[in-house]
Amino acid sequence: MAKIVGVRFRSAGKIYYFNPGKYQITTGTHVIVETARGVEYGTVLIPPREVERDGGGQPLKSIIRVATEEDAKTVEKNREKEREAYKICQEKIAKHKLDMKLVEAEYTFDRNKLLFYFTADGRIDFRELVKDLAAIFRTRIELRQIGVRDEAKMVGGIGICGRELCCKAYLSEFAPVSIKMAKEQNLSLNPTKISGACGRLMCCLKNEEETYEYLNSRLPNVGDTVTTPDGLKGEVQNVSVLRQLVKVIVEMDDEKEIREYKADELKFKPRRKKDRNKLSAAEMKELSVLEDKGEKSKIEDRK
Repeated sequence: MAKIVGVRFRSAGKIYYFNPGKYQITTGTHVIVETARGVEYGTVLIPPREVERDGGGQPLKSIIRVATEEDAKTVEKNREKEREAYKICQEKIAKHKLDMKLVEAEYTFDRNKLLFYFTADGRIDFRELVKDLAAIFRTRIELRQIGVRDEAKMVGGIGICGRELCCKAYLSEFAPVSIKMAKEQNLSLNPTKISGACGRLMCCLKNEEETYEYLNSRLPNVGDTVTTPDGLKGEVQNVSVLRQLVKVIVEMDDEKEIREYKADELKFKPRRKKDRNKLSAAEMKELSVLEDKGEKSKIEDRK
């Protein structure tokens, strides 16, 4: 058994685990810990608890101390210095004519390291830029290239739903999102309607995927032949996934009529998952640029 405490360093960021040591810590307490990047200021989200742990892993680093008011003031000063560093770095990027977009500047708590996050289409030779920045700030400089999803998480913004971006508000990690999820939910496959502020598929497509998979498995496909409770054969014209209703074209006295039935009243051959997720070649070609390949975030692991 090992005693752990969960600490978060960024809003909606990943939770990392440390040894609480002698400290009695509650949720919301600010603490000073040592990470791979250096000394950091974090917030406790998971209070001390006992967990089982195998003997193969490295021992957890201990919390250095509970943060004080002076530590909080230091963090505020660091934020001010980060804004200054951001402006200076932008000027140096322009001077060296580098094709990169600066996203954020970040000091470690002890200011032993200054990190700059940026996006770029390809590899960037920023060796001369690092030399200039090191000469100005007199500390260790690190430039990290991140993806567009990480950029959206750092910068934040408002989604097409009118609410704060999910990645900024509560998502601690990015989940793989695919075009199949949009098709499963009968959404428009227009790239402008299913892509987020980052240009990738919206993370919220994942939220209701399991529910739609279950509901769709109980429905026939449009065009399928079904048997109604009256014993009539008919062709499915339309389905309502959430209401579990099916509109069927039935033929009576040489006339066709549209009737609505509950899905569980009809007899039909259950559709296969691979059929309802199948995309045409044209759809795949048009939307391939939005497909999330499950690429892991390039932001540094703080463990």
